[in-house]
Amino acid sequence: MARVCQVCGKGPQMGNRIETRGKAKYLGGVGTKITGKTRRQFRPNLQKVRTATDGGGVKTMRVCTQCIRSGAVRKAVQQKPFALPTAKKI
Repeated sequence: MARVCQVCGKGPQMGNRIETRGKAKYLGGVGTKITGKTRRQFRPNLQKVRTATDGGGVKTMRVCTQCIRSGAVRKAVQQKPFALPTAKKI
């Protein structure tokens, strides 16, 4: 499912966008007034992350940043490119 964290299940939430106008009292105005309330969606910050699985494989997942920071997901370690063996000095 799109826009849902594959670890914790966090998805979009509904909220309000509040529009105000007027000058604040501490700036010398008469105060701000609410002139509009409309519905909006708060979407989670999802990132595509290559994660390491228990079997030693790699899987790409869409994970929220909170799960990445908390350590709920283990990132896959990139392998070093192939290197030629160095010759031993005698």
